Amino acid sequence: MAQNTGENVWGAWYMYFGMNRVSEKWSIHTEAQFRYYETTGNFNQILLRTGANYHLNPNAIATLGYAFIGTDGTFEEPPGAIDSEEHRIFQQFILKNKVGEFLFEHRYRLEQRFIDFGPRSETQHRARYRLQVTLPLTDIFFLNFYDEVFINLQDEIFGQNRLYGAVGLNVTENSSVQIGYLKNHFNAIDFDRFQIGIFYNPDLRGIFKKANPTPN
Repeated sequence: MAQNTGENVWGAWYMYFGMNRVSEKWSIHTEAQFRYYETTGNFNQILLRTGANYHLNPNAIATLGYAFIGTDGTFEEPPGAIDSEEHRIFQQFILKNKVGEFLFEHRYRLEQRFIDFGPRSETQHRARYRLQVTLPLTDIFFLNFYDEVFINLQDEIFGQNRLYGAVGLNVTENSSVQIGYLKNHFNAIDFDRFQIGIFYNPDLRGIFKKANPTPN
């Protein structure tokens, strides 16, 4: 019998993203994602990512970071058995621009992936490009869309493509929530994913300035 991949079942990604500003030029990226084959369970993947962001200017950010990914690669029961662990180093560059009311963001990322499958391990390299467009509707509501392509730097070139659309809500000046849909396309399979994302970008410069006062 063919393995049940869960392709015809709606899954869910529950996500947190943070950009924690610590100085005029530096911020710390924090991120946690919990991915499920089904909307209310059947664990698929946990992703924890962090990085140091250097702000060249308000519209250009360079990042060096690390991620841990634990994956259960099977949809069928029993769920929750992590059958691969990945340690990932990444380099990233973001460019932003505005055209009319539309906010564009171009994200370029390189990844070095060290994957442990238990009986064997692999080192893989990958490039990613994401084009994101945000349209403010009011001071509170906005729309967000992106398309991201993954390119393998070994073996078969095409890795996957992610197409995303969401409605966003600005909760405070530095926090927002997005509720959306992701179509995750691979060469021979597609997954539909419901997404809830929480974004919190605190400005911690005052705290760090008090902790490191300038000498008189």
